[in-house]
Amino acid sequence: MGDPSGIGPSIIRKSLIGLKNSAEFLVIGDKWVFDKAGSCPCLPAKQELAAVSHKFIDLHNVPHKNFTFGKVKAEYGRASIEYLDKAMGLIRNKEIDCLVTAPISKEAINLAGFTWRGHTEYLTQSSGVENFVMMLLNKRLKIALVTRHTPLRSVALQLNENNVSKTILMTYKYLKDWFSIEEPRLVVCGLNPHGSDNGLIGNEENRIIKPAIQRLSKKIRYIDGPLPSDVALAQTLGGKYDCAIAMYHDQALIPLKITDARSGVNITLGLKFVRTSPLHGTAFDIAKEPKLADPSSFIAAIQLAIRCTLNQKNA
Repeated sequence: MGDPSGIGPSIIRKSLIGLKNSAEFLVIGDKWVFDKAGSCPCLPAKQELAAVSHKFIDLHNVPHKNFTFGKVKAEYGRASIEYLDKAMGLIRNKEIDCLVTAPISKEAINLAGFTWRGHTEYLTQSSGVENFVMMLLNKRLKIALVTRHTPLRSVALQLNENNVSKTILMTYKYLKDWFSIEEPRLVVCGLNPHGSDNGLIGNEENRIIKPAIQRLSKKIRYIDGPLPSDVALAQTLGGKYDCAIAMYHDQALIPLKITDARSGVNITLGLKFVRTSPLHGTAFDIAKEPKLADPSSFIAAIQLAIRCTLNQKNA
């Protein structure tokens, strides 16, 4: 359910109605909060929700006194991690096939004493996975990230031939296994403006990115770059490539949200199970008004989780 004070409860309710009969749904959260979000006349009636095949695991972990939507609190951050702990137990016991996570608040979970920067780091650590990739996508673009929640001043320092190569290889593998693309076509973005103009504006392209691509070109038939990121992403948008490899967070997020934020999804590559999430945060500013919560990205996340899980089973 994500942070109980965010829009997670509202978008889940709306999504379940919109995706009736597409899966057997299990919601993990606090039922009292979930029902409180559903008390708004703008949301689907309880009888509509009851007609959807779903179960609810109620952890009863949100204090009722002084509860309100739209607040950052340690107890809400702790609750959101407890939902994830429960989900991981179900995954390990093979009681569920895949996982879709509503947004959590990084500030709230840190107030609760947890140091993860987000879902991806929590899930990979909990799964004992060292090599993983964050892929962000919408109906028009797929973009995998070499660095994730990294301050911009630190991105160049964190880049090396090894992590660039691992990102490319893992992206290639999961495009085949989870997206059923037989021969993925990849393009790698440069880090610097104009892709450094052959070393005139920084040296990361020639020193790090280009050697990684040259080494992998023996394994991957269609791989280009490093190209200036504007060129690489425009050509991916135009259909020349199946996926772009971006060097940092906003290099991917900005084009995705400009082209189609409503179908945006985050998927974690490297886990043994499919995990997706919407391409937005807790939206505390509108959480008190459920009618404003757009479920489109969450619906897209559920649909992608179902599709990739079926592809994984058939691979």
